[in-house]
Amino acid sequence: MTTRTSHPGIRFANAILNTFRWNLTVRTALILAALVLTSASFAIAAPAATQNAAGDVVVVAVNIRPQGHDRYSFDVTLRHDDTGWDHYANLWEVLAPDGTVLGKRVLLHPHVGEQPFTRSLSGVLIPPSITEVFIRASDNEHGASAQTLRVKVPRP
Repeated sequence: MTTRTSHPGIRFANAILNTFRWNLTVRTALILAALVLTSASFAIAAPAATQNAAGDVVVVAVNIRPQGHDRYSFDVTLRHDDTGWDHYANLWEVLAPDGTVLGKRVLLHPHVGEQPFTRSLSGVLIPPSITEVFIRASDNEHGASAQTLRVKVPRP
Protein backbone atom coordinates (compact mmCIF):
# COMPACT_ATOMS: atom_id res chain seq x y z
CA MET A 1 0.00 0.00 0.00
CA THR A 2 1.39 3.38 -0.94
CA THR A 3 1.27 6.33 1.40
CA ARG A 4 0.16 9.64 -0.03
CA THR A 5 1.99 12.71 1.20
CA SER A 6 -0.87 15.05 0.25
CA HIS A 7 -4.33 15.05 -1.25
CA PRO A 8 -4.31 14.53 -5.05
CA GLY A 9 -6.32 17.72 -5.53
CA ILE A 10 -3.68 19.73 -3.71
CA ARG A 11 -0.90 18.15 -5.78
CA PHE A 12 -2.82 18.97 -8.97
CA ALA A 13 -3.51 22.58 -7.97
CA ASN A 14 0.08 23.10 -6.89
CA ALA A 15 1.36 21.76 -10.21
CA ILE A 16 -0.80 24.21 -12.14
CA LEU A 17 -0.05 27.13 -9.86
CA ASN A 18 3.67 26.54 -9.81
CA THR A 19 3.64 26.59 -13.58
CA PHE A 20 1.99 30.01 -13.71
CA ARG A 21 3.48 31.49 -10.48
CA TRP A 22 0.22 32.98 -9.30
CA ASN A 23 -0.01 35.07 -6.14
CA LEU A 24 -0.74 33.52 -2.73
CA THR A 25 -4.44 34.49 -2.55
CA VAL A 26 -5.30 33.02 -5.93
CA ARG A 27 -3.18 29.96 -5.17
CA THR A 28 -5.01 29.35 -1.86
CA ALA A 29 -8.42 29.75 -3.49
CA LEU A 30 -7.58 27.30 -6.26
CA ILE A 31 -6.16 24.76 -3.81
CA LEU A 32 -9.35 24.87 -1.75
CA ALA A 33 -11.53 24.56 -4.88
CA ALA A 34 -9.49 21.60 -6.15
CA LEU A 35 -9.70 19.94 -2.74
CA VAL A 36 -13.48 20.30 -2.62
CA LEU A 37 -13.97 19.10 -6.20
CA THR A 38 -11.71 16.05 -5.93
CA SER A 39 -13.16 15.11 -2.55
CA ALA A 40 -16.62 15.11 -4.08
CA SER A 41 -15.47 12.91 -6.96
CA PHE A 42 -13.85 10.45 -4.53
CA ALA A 43 -17.08 10.25 -2.54
CA ILE A 44 -19.02 9.39 -5.71
CA ALA A 45 -16.46 6.78 -6.75
CA ALA A 46 -16.15 5.19 -3.30
CA PRO A 47 -18.84 2.49 -3.73
CA ALA A 48 -17.17 1.15 -6.90
CA ALA A 49 -13.73 1.29 -5.27
CA THR A 50 -14.89 -0.83 -2.33
CA GLN A 51 -16.17 -3.64 -4.56
CA ASN A 52 -13.54 -6.40 -4.55
CA ALA A 53 -10.65 -4.48 -6.10
CA ALA A 54 -8.72 -7.73 -6.38
CA GLY A 55 -11.87 -9.70 -7.26
CA ASP A 56 -13.37 -12.69 -5.51
CA VAL A 57 -11.23 -15.66 -4.69
CA VAL A 58 -11.89 -18.29 -7.37
CA VAL A 59 -11.71 -21.99 -6.59
CA VAL A 60 -10.06 -23.28 -9.76
CA ALA A 61 -9.76 -27.01 -8.98
CA VAL A 62 -10.23 -29.54 -6.21
CA ASN A 63 -8.72 -32.99 -5.82
CA ILE A 64 -10.25 -35.11 -3.05
CA ARG A 65 -8.77 -38.45 -1.95
CA PRO A 66 -10.07 -40.93 0.64
CA GLN A 67 -7.67 -41.63 3.51
CA GLY A 68 -9.82 -44.25 5.23
CA HIS A 69 -12.26 -44.19 8.16
CA ASP A 70 -14.35 -41.41 6.53
CA ARG A 71 -11.36 -39.07 6.39
CA TYR A 72 -10.31 -37.27 3.22
CA SER A 73 -7.43 -35.23 1.87
CA PHE A 74 -8.07 -32.11 -0.27
CA ASP A 75 -5.81 -30.30 -2.74
CA VAL A 76 -7.46 -26.98 -3.59
CA THR A 77 -6.23 -24.60 -6.29
CA LEU A 78 -7.18 -20.93 -5.87
CA ARG A 79 -6.80 -17.81 -7.97
CA HIS A 80 -6.96 -14.30 -6.51
CA ASP A 81 -5.31 -11.05 -7.47
CA ASP A 82 -3.43 -10.77 -4.18
CA THR A 83 -1.99 -7.27 -3.75
CA GLY A 84 0.06 -7.94 -0.60
CA TRP A 85 -0.54 -8.25 3.14
CA ASP A 86 -3.51 -5.84 3.02
CA HIS A 87 -5.49 -7.97 0.55
CA TYR A 88 -4.89 -11.65 -0.13
CA ALA A 89 -6.69 -15.01 -0.22
CA ASN A 90 -6.43 -16.10 3.40
CA LEU A 91 -8.37 -19.37 3.69
CA TRP A 92 -10.54 -22.01 2.12
CA GLU A 93 -13.12 -24.26 3.76
CA VAL A 94 -14.79 -27.60 3.17
CA LEU A 95 -18.53 -27.22 3.82
CA ALA A 96 -21.29 -29.78 4.26
CA PRO A 97 -24.45 -29.16 2.18
CA ASP A 98 -26.07 -27.56 5.25
CA GLY A 99 -23.17 -25.09 5.60
CA THR A 100 -21.38 -26.84 8.47
CA VAL A 101 -17.62 -26.30 8.26
CA LEU A 102 -15.96 -29.72 8.03
CA GLY A 103 -12.41 -28.45 7.49
CA LYS A 104 -10.53 -25.18 7.13
CA ARG A 105 -7.14 -24.40 5.56
CA VAL A 106 -5.72 -21.06 6.71
CA LEU A 107 -3.32 -19.36 4.28
CA LEU A 108 -0.69 -17.44 6.22
CA HIS A 109 0.75 -15.14 3.55
CA PRO A 110 -0.05 -13.49 0.21
CA HIS A 111 0.69 -15.27 -3.07
CA VAL A 112 1.32 -12.19 -5.20
CA GLY A 113 3.67 -13.76 -7.74
CA GLU A 114 2.28 -17.29 -7.60
CA GLN A 115 -1.17 -17.51 -9.20
CA PRO A 116 -3.00 -19.82 -9.27
CA PHE A 117 -1.69 -21.76 -6.28
CA THR A 118 -2.58 -25.07 -4.60
CA ARG A 119 -2.66 -25.90 -0.89
CA SER A 120 -3.63 -29.14 0.85
CA LEU A 121 -5.58 -30.21 3.90
CA SER A 122 -5.68 -33.78 5.25
CA GLY A 123 -7.80 -35.63 7.77
CA VAL A 124 -11.14 -33.98 7.00
CA LEU A 125 -13.89 -36.12 8.54
CA ILE A 126 -16.89 -36.46 6.22
CA PRO A 127 -19.78 -38.51 7.61
CA PRO A 128 -21.01 -41.36 5.34
CA SER A 129 -24.39 -39.64 4.87
CA ILE A 130 -22.74 -36.73 3.01
CA THR A 131 -22.30 -37.39 -0.73
CA GLU A 132 -21.02 -33.97 -1.80
CA VAL A 133 -19.20 -31.04 -0.20
CA PHE A 134 -18.60 -27.43 -1.17
CA ILE A 135 -15.30 -25.57 -1.23
CA ARG A 136 -15.51 -21.88 -0.33
CA ALA A 137 -12.56 -19.47 -0.27
CA SER A 138 -12.12 -16.08 1.41
CA ASP A 139 -9.82 -13.10 1.38
CA ASN A 140 -8.78 -11.00 4.34
CA GLU A 141 -10.49 -7.85 3.06
CA HIS A 142 -13.89 -8.96 1.74
CA GLY A 143 -14.45 -12.28 3.50
CA ALA A 144 -16.07 -15.27 1.87
CA SER A 145 -16.34 -15.35 -1.91
CA ALA A 146 -19.80 -15.66 -3.43
CA GLN A 147 -18.53 -18.60 -5.52
CA THR A 148 -18.35 -22.15 -4.12
CA LEU A 149 -17.37 -25.31 -5.92
CA ARG A 150 -19.42 -28.50 -5.42
CA VAL A 151 -17.38 -31.73 -5.21
CA LYS A 152 -18.65 -35.31 -5.09
CA VAL A 153 -17.22 -37.32 -2.21
CA PRO A 154 -15.58 -40.50 -3.55
CA ARG A 155 -16.70 -43.46 -1.45
CA PRO A 156 -14.61 -46.64 -1.49
